Amino acid sequence: MKSQRHELILELVKNENIDTQESLQTALRSRGVEVTQATLSRDIKELALIKLSVEGGYRYSAPRLSREELRRDNKDAFNLISSSVISVDFAMNTVVVKCHVGMAQAVCAKLDSTDIENSVGTIAGDDTIFMLMRTQKDAERLVRELTSIIAG
Repeated sequence: MKSQRHELILELVKNENIDTQESLQTALRSRGVEVTQATLSRDIKELALIKLSVEGGYRYSAPRLSREELRRDNKDAFNLISSSVISVDFAMNTVVVKCHVGMAQAVCAKLDSTDIENSVGTIAGDDTIFMLMRTQKDAERLVRELTSIIAG
């Protein structure tokens, strides 16, 4: 049930202008899914939904670096990340990606090409990548996304 609800939420934020939890709750209800505000809030956090600035306000959006999107749209990036990244962590707004020896630059190039939301820049060594994000919340979201990819 939860995974189906998550799929529906991702579909709704992709295809409709969902700007508040209330409008998301209404859209879910119109499709026969009853959910409490507390559950919806947890779903939004688990899906790492973000609010994008659009003309006239904001709207929810799924992050561009999602496991499903990478697997579907960019199999090379998904395979490279899932096979090369060992661990991911953050401190403040800096994400640290540990890779197998010699793989950091290739992974970094792929991450740069995915147009990660609110990424300021990246630096790669031989086995470590530093990614500067705009905020700590952005760093936390990216760590969740990358962790879900490498968890397999």
